[in-house]
Amino acid sequence: MSRRSAVFVGIVGLLAVVPFLPFGIPILFSGSLDSAGTLQVLAVGLVFAALAMSYDILFGSTGLLSFGHALPFALGSYGTNLLMIHAGLPYPIAIVVAVASSVLIAVVVGALALRTVGVAFAMVTLAVAEAFSLLVLTDPLRILGGEEGLPLATAQVPALFRGVVNLPNVYWLALALAVATFLIGRRVVSSRAGRVFAAIRENEPRVEMMGLRPFPFKLASFVTASTLAALAGSVYLLVVRGSNVGITTPDFTLAIVVMVVLGGAGRLWGAALGGLVYGILTLRLAAVATSETIDALPHWLSGPLSEPLFILGVLFILFVLFAPGGLSSLRPRITRRPRRGPMDGDPMSPGTTA
Repeated sequence: MSRRSAVFVGIVGLLAVVPFLPFGIPILFSGSLDSAGTLQVLAVGLVFAALAMSYDILFGSTGLLSFGHALPFALGSYGTNLLMIHAGLPYPIAIVVAVASSVLIAVVVGALALRTVGVAFAMVTLAVAEAFSLLVLTDPLRILGGEEGLPLATAQVPALFRGVVNLPNVYWLALALAVATFLIGRRVVSSRAGRVFAAIRENEPRVEMMGLRPFPFKLASFVTASTLAALAGSVYLLVVRGSNVGITTPDFTLAIVVMVVLGGAGRLWGAALGGLVYGILTLRLAAVATSETIDALPHWLSGPLSEPLFILGVLFILFVLFAPGGLSSLRPRITRRPRRGPMDGDPMSPGTTA
């Protein structure tokens, strides 16, 4: 087993035993690691890690900036829920049908949007996602829940995922999703097609000069990313116990971009780390913002700090300025040894005498 594989197995193993750990991490979590609240936060973070990795295939590996990646995620959540509510399908089968339907939609949307490039591509994907968001918000057929969202069809969910007592099983499902997304994503980006993805990102005209048609490869990247995002949406439905209009908005797509940039675009594990951190911070900062500690601060300081988006925005700006490579770029910087100069006492260095 290689060192990287050993590290991966170790991290997954550590995450797998979290529901059995009775201690907590102060400041980061309000309760112990095995508590229902902490497992809920971690499960959301793991789903966001999977979602960020799916977007990294499209943006980080292929260089396609989409502002509509919230669409397949929302289709996975709403599609699975609607199939359980109106078709009476059990949760596992509803996932399969919803994800398969999302794939078909991704093929159609991708085939149209990829006729454009650059900003035009981003705007087309944004327009399609915004259209679906408005459809959910207005809910003309009275089946999407509108602003209230759709509660989970609990009756169609397997018993091992129902109730607070089975929250560890939901956490493990989110962990399995993140692991599967990472393995699939790594297989995709390291394949021959993945190398073409990277070539398209670096210089698409050169790919054409080599005799390859970029369009099929870009469409494959778009559909793969959308499929994984739809699967993440189906699991997110179970984690948060429903579908809500917030995951359909363009703002949520911007959040996905922040996850990837925060972790490090072009590195799957970096995107996963960014998604996990973003998911935890989004939920925990809301609780910190209303704490007595923040209220005790001067008004000019407590006001901004009471807004979680303000804190996340500041963190994003700091990373863009001082660590453009995201969280995944910090380890090489920390572990990199400084070069030794002539004054370091090396007898073989130029300018020194024996």
